[in-house]
Amino acid sequence: MSKIAVLAGDGIGPEIIAEGLKVLHAVASKHSLTLEFTEALVGGAAYDATGHPLPPETLTLVQQSDAVFFGAVGGPKYDAIPDPNLRPERGALLPLRQKMGLYANLRPCVLYSSLAAACPLRPDLVEGGFDILVVRELTGGLYFGQPKLWEGDRAVDTCVYTREEITRIAHVAFKAAQKRDRRLLSVDKANVLETSRLWRETVTQVSQDYPHVALTHQLVDATAMDLVRRPQSFDVIVTENLFGDILSDEAAQLTGSLGMLPSASLGSGTFGLYEPSHGSAPDITGTGKANPLATILSAALLLRYSLGAEEAARDIESAVTHVLQGGFRTSDIMEDQNCNHVTCRQMGDLVAGAIMRDNDAPG
Repeated sequence: MSKIAVLAGDGIGPEIIAEGLKVLHAVASKHSLTLEFTEALVGGAAYDATGHPLPPETLTLVQQSDAVFFGAVGGPKYDAIPDPNLRPERGALLPLRQKMGLYANLRPCVLYSSLAAACPLRPDLVEGGFDILVVRELTGGLYFGQPKLWEGDRAVDTCVYTREEITRIAHVAFKAAQKRDRRLLSVDKANVLETSRLWRETVTQVSQDYPHVALTHQLVDATAMDLVRRPQSFDVIVTENLFGDILSDEAAQLTGSLGMLPSASLGSGTFGLYEPSHGSAPDITGTGKANPLATILSAALLLRYSLGAEEAARDIESAVTHVLQGGFRTSDIMEDQNCNHVTCRQMGDLVAGAIMRDNDAPG
């Protein structure tokens, strides 16, 4: 039995997690997987109930689980909390990553052929689609640097990276590239930052262990331009925490919507935290407008990386492709009036139904 901690969080988190669980139940039934789901509070919901965004009982549950299925945290309501360490993102999500040793964030950015019209770029730039994997270092850099100070008119954030931190994320990226098109782009700002100079030197050293992977380096501003100029030229991108956060969100918009971008946060073992890359979207909470596909695709990553259930993972991804090819869209990816508009719940029903229909098919 595999134990999954379910942390729905805030805003649209409970809505999209419900659809992800629906799909996980369907694929578990098809593949005879035994999954145990246990829910707990996190983020603003936890702060409201307990006074802390990451209660001890939630952390204990996470530590006793094989994986975490995570929704979203935060919202304007919680930005006014006086102690920044008690705000949902800084007080829950970042500590979870650090305490569980989740240093590698994988963000697949795929433009499905059926969503080509939803891409904001010219058709000739994305003809045939693209498949980019962003490998983001997750527990170093500005987000975790010390000191963090705000004193009057002066604020300080410290960016720190060690050779060991860079080496381990580089290995993750090279191994991922080996299974794809064997091209790795390392992104930094080595013309300005000392941490980036160390980054470039270290990634180059690690590349000697992967002679069949072609390594190139590029500055982050040039990469940002190339993502909208020639997205098909990318295979695997590896970069530090802040740059990875920004570049993966940019790449997500090219897929048609941030609501299409799943993610996996991994460490040295099989434990992982799986979440959509978008936020809690309080403005559409309860309206049925949320897109659950990033969450559903994150469930596929959970099956692949933490449970080793590759066939089940592919079934989810194939079901998503099938539903999109059928013209079904949530409002964020409605590229024209000929699409079939569906709610968050209906999209989950469609994906789960596609999985079960395949299960019932003869042969």
